[in-house]
Amino acid sequence: MAVIIWYGGGQVLRDAITIGLLMAFTQYIQKLFRPINDFSEKFNVLQGALAGAERIFDLMDQPTEEYRENLLSDIKFAGEIEFDHVWLAYNPGEWVLKDISFKIKPGEKIALVGHTGSGKTSIVNLMLGMYPYQKGEIRIDGKPLSSYALHDIRANIGIVQQDVFIFSGNIRDNIALNNDKLTDEEVVQVAKYVNADKFICKLPQKYQEPVMERGATLSTGQRQLIAFARVLAYDPSIFILDEATSNIDTETELLIQDALKKIVVNRSSIIIAHRLSTIQHVDRILVLHKGELVEEGSHFDLLDKEGLYYDLYRLQYT
Repeated sequence: MAVIIWYGGGQVLRDAITIGLLMAFTQYIQKLFRPINDFSEKFNVLQGALAGAERIFDLMDQPTEEYRENLLSDIKFAGEIEFDHVWLAYNPGEWVLKDISFKIKPGEKIALVGHTGSGKTSIVNLMLGMYPYQKGEIRIDGKPLSSYALHDIRANIGIVQQDVFIFSGNIRDNIALNNDKLTDEEVVQVAKYVNADKFICKLPQKYQEPVMERGATLSTGQRQLIAFARVLAYDPSIFILDEATSNIDTETELLIQDALKKIVVNRSSIIIAHRLSTIQHVDRILVLHKGELVEEGSHFDLLDKEGLYYDLYRLQYT
């Protein structure tokens, strides 16, 4: 285009052509190349689609996971959890958890503490049967994890993750999660119990208020309160909180802390803690470092030891 304007401009100055002819010619050249540009953009889209399809077909070719449906019994757990010298590696030789051993009594509340990558979330994933572990044994109520159907395990464990997923629909459906046994009155009751009813009743359509996928119209704290209501609606024996209250205003955090105190009553509870101020009330704190369990005890016992937990506490409060 630059060459055409340079050469054509010279021709216009010599009166060999008119400026109108030069402008028309440049427009024709642009129209000539436009389909080629469009085709190159379509080719990029096609390449992206082929890459996505390759991943989809690779997933479809994977062997079906064994859900152990033949062991399904719809039992209710008492809530005793035991890790007996458990080792986990996502890649061969790269140990994420190393010789982890601890026991949680029914109704006991513990916290998992440690730097990012220390293995806190991996312990939770193993309890849910998300990954196979290489060594050791995990027991629930004295029986190996493999003796339960995955449906039974996950039906008895309620989890609130850092990133709460809100489905497109309305508030009521996001609490009930397609559970036809829950009545509208029960949904309202659990929402009130965890303080979610306070903000829901302020919405124009209350429990029928439409929400966008991932909860774009709700704040982080409101999504967490809905997640607490979900857990309570299914009444699990074991409760897990992957705590995420760092970006929540003080008023909402107080509502969440009050809801948390109610949910952990009479349930075995595991709290993955990022802010140590939220776990001082638990029965025991397990401190992880690079996949190993390095310390265990109450908040004040661990402070007296002046070990890794003491260093983490001092980092947050000094």
